[in-house]
Amino acid sequence: MGRLDCSCSLLFFFFWCCFLCFSNAAFNLTTLSFDEGYSPLFGDGNLVRSPDGHGVRLLLDVYTGSGFISSSMYEHGFFSAKIKLPSDYTAGIVVAFYTSNGDVFEKTHDELDFEFLGNTEGKPWRFQTNLYGNGSTNRGREERYNLWFDPSKEFHRYSILWTVKNIIFYVDEVPIREVVRNAEMGGDYPSKPMSLYATIWDASSWATSGGKHKVNYAYAPFASEFKELVLDGCPIDPIQELPNPTACSETDAWLDGRDYAIITPAMRAPMRKFRQRYMYYSYCYDTLRYPVTPPECVIDPTERQRFQDSGRLKFGGSHRKQARITRARRKRRARVASISNDQTDM
Repeated sequence: MGRLDCSCSLLFFFFWCCFLCFSNAAFNLTTLSFDEGYSPLFGDGNLVRSPDGHGVRLLLDVYTGSGFISSSMYEHGFFSAKIKLPSDYTAGIVVAFYTSNGDVFEKTHDELDFEFLGNTEGKPWRFQTNLYGNGSTNRGREERYNLWFDPSKEFHRYSILWTVKNIIFYVDEVPIREVVRNAEMGGDYPSKPMSLYATIWDASSWATSGGKHKVNYAYAPFASEFKELVLDGCPIDPIQELPNPTACSETDAWLDGRDYAIITPAMRAPMRKFRQRYMYYSYCYDTLRYPVTPPECVIDPTERQRFQDSGRLKFGGSHRKQARITRARRKRRARVASISNDQTDM
């Protein structure tokens, strides 16, 4: 039976990957060279451009991390890159790909995050998405996930769409999270121009098992690679004296017509499957933290049943662990039924 379970799991994984591939054609994107759209942010010696100028490697060593920033700020846009994460022992490391305006609006900043959280050797990378609006850092909107692939083995595309109406996070061409703007969100919906950032840094105090496992610099330098960079949006001066409220209306309309702007029914199915199998924390189900459900949350009753009041999966682990427990219970029930039938026959 153990061999059969393994075979079934492999078959499910194969068909799941095929479903993702054939249900979601690659987006039509225009990429930039690094110097066309970005500038070094910190750790200059640890930022290494690729020979063709279209990619960059960010390093973390015992002295410093590194990062880059878009040369312009954008009022809405599609921000994307193919990224490969460090391998082997990566505990305590965070690789971030995000938009923010914290350097300009220190007390009222907006932010949209992909944060990749390292792990001990042999354990997988995890990641989280988050958003803040108007300095609402006391109202974090985190969701945490596992991945269906090893992000240190090959490049995968990670993208953030931000429009007047909605925010969508993508892994490859799979939408994994959507936030639809509504009036109840008020200023919590990001609304001010933001820059795109990418960084690698030491987050030993919290990134892995709540800070239990620290960065081990015996494995340094840690390298995260970025290529096929995309900045589709409306560049704008965030502090111009006479802002033009319609300056980005043309670009906003153009964004609304792009193939990544709408989650079609064909895209909605793999999104649902991803969230069912790989999301292990959602603030929307964290009733201990938020007794009143945040206004942008759309509660799925079936999804809700899988989570504790803490917003974490029941049974203290992953969907895979939950599936193993379910299979084990079925086997025990089958054995008990078999024994009962044998005793009846006697």
